[in-house]
Amino acid sequence: MKRRNLIKGLTLLPFAGSVLRNQTVQATQTTGNFSIAEALSPDSATSAFMAETNIFRSIGVEPVINCMGTFTIIGGSLERPAVREAMEAAAHNFVQYDELADGIGQRLADLTGAEWGMVSAGCAAGLKHITAACVTGGNPEKLIRIPDLSGFDKNEVIIPDFSRNAYDHAIRNIGVKIVSVKTPDELKKAINPRTAMIYIRSTDTDTFTGEPFSLEVISGIAKPHNVPVLVDAAAENLTLPPVHLKRGATIVAYSGGKAICGPQCAGLMLGDKSILMSAWQASSPHHGPGRDNKVGREEMVGMMAAVEDWVKRDHAADWKKWLGWLDTISKRLSPISGLKLEVIERTLLDNKTPVLKVSWDSKQLNISGFEVAEELGRNKPRIAVWAEDESNGESFFNITTGQMQPGEEKIVAERVYAIFSKKRIPKTESMTGPSANLSGLWDLSIQFFSSVSQHSLNIVQDGNWLSGAHQTDFQSGRMSGTIEGNRVMMQSAMRIVGDDLTYQFSGLVNGDMMSGDIHLGEYRTAKFIAKRNEQKAPRRKVNIPAGPPLAT
Repeated sequence: MKRRNLIKGLTLLPFAGSVLRNQTVQATQTTGNFSIAEALSPDSATSAFMAETNIFRSIGVEPVINCMGTFTIIGGSLERPAVREAMEAAAHNFVQYDELADGIGQRLADLTGAEWGMVSAGCAAGLKHITAACVTGGNPEKLIRIPDLSGFDKNEVIIPDFSRNAYDHAIRNIGVKIVSVKTPDELKKAINPRTAMIYIRSTDTDTFTGEPFSLEVISGIAKPHNVPVLVDAAAENLTLPPVHLKRGATIVAYSGGKAICGPQCAGLMLGDKSILMSAWQASSPHHGPGRDNKVGREEMVGMMAAVEDWVKRDHAADWKKWLGWLDTISKRLSPISGLKLEVIERTLLDNKTPVLKVSWDSKQLNISGFEVAEELGRNKPRIAVWAEDESNGESFFNITTGQMQPGEEKIVAERVYAIFSKKRIPKTESMTGPSANLSGLWDLSIQFFSSVSQHSLNIVQDGNWLSGAHQTDFQSGRMSGTIEGNRVMMQSAMRIVGDDLTYQFSGLVNGDMMSGDIHLGEYRTAKFIAKRNEQKAPRRKVNIPAGPPLAT
């Protein structure tokens, strides 16, 4: 999804525990003339969700209805019944793990049409193990030296610029040198005897069939050099046989806990048997760099069962069911003036599920996408949605059905209907005047969970508006924000090796000091104290020579 004025409903979730503790669960919540409790059968999954005895509520954690998709931070996907049954069966006996891996590897090959299969402790762990396999070639003397690759003949991984992402941490954990390329010609020049592997993401449109830098082009360049191509298809639907292998990939990696609805902590690796045997050698129960990515016999058998279930599943019936849920929600929302309802049937393999896009003019209805996502995610029953606010005033959020459970469509319909049925007064555009002028240099102390870092802010103030620079431990980035009265809200974003880190400051000004909290997105929170730096730069006259220097 493009980075516009983006508000992700997902980002609210790590904060919600403190917000929700003082609220009571509304198991009989009524909106209009409709009672959510009355709509649920006593034995439905949704009835269990609403019950006070829900296992998560027993430890003070409020469960969430997932209208986002397969995001790990809210649990990925729910395991299919066949998966839970298989994991329970596997929990009753001991087994030799290498023998189990061989048996599962062959079974996955038979089911999928790939040469071999392997189960890892999540997709990212699989990326790490496969990188180790390509670096070591199955040589255990090399394996136990990772991440010190001194003397290794293979120690480089090529990644096209467009595929650099937060998940290539798993590849870099092995200690390889990452070589970034922008074009097929650069790829040809980058391949050398030290090249261990090429890595791409299946979701990058540049790699789609017919594009100048497609997977077919990449594999065509790599194959004469015997360089493996690893495709990360974590959130994709499984195709039989795997489409990326047919297009030239050597290995394709899936998340078990996403579309396939297997164990959340399992990954599915399919492709070249020799590499996958070396990758299994690089994973637990064996020692070495992959010991920390342990996958249990329950997850291994559960992942195999998920693939068996996938092969037998009536995917057309699932799609029809999901469309029916969206129809229920659409009919409930259709009387609300100002809402535009659009069902989008996604065709790409990644997060393939029908979606209801609910859009409106935020100035007309006096509520933004951010505010809707906050209302749905912070209050009970909690619902996670993806929301955005466009610069042209249009707001929208998506209701994604792929991980919703029967009966939840009624809860979602009523919660959304209640929000948009409220009468809201037009928002005032005026801002409270600032109580201070923050222009200048500030020494910034940030208290993380177990350390303190010294940063700095260089602020330029124009009325209520703030801009400037934020210097972190390692780099500088642009900062922007506002001050209203003594309330300060600022944000800066840093791009770090295929990843992003955003600092969102919320605090109060007191004279020459600011203090408050920092929202770090998925990395939770920190505290900050900023003090105005009163040190003045020394005043020195500058002497400019009249010509070239006579001495150096």
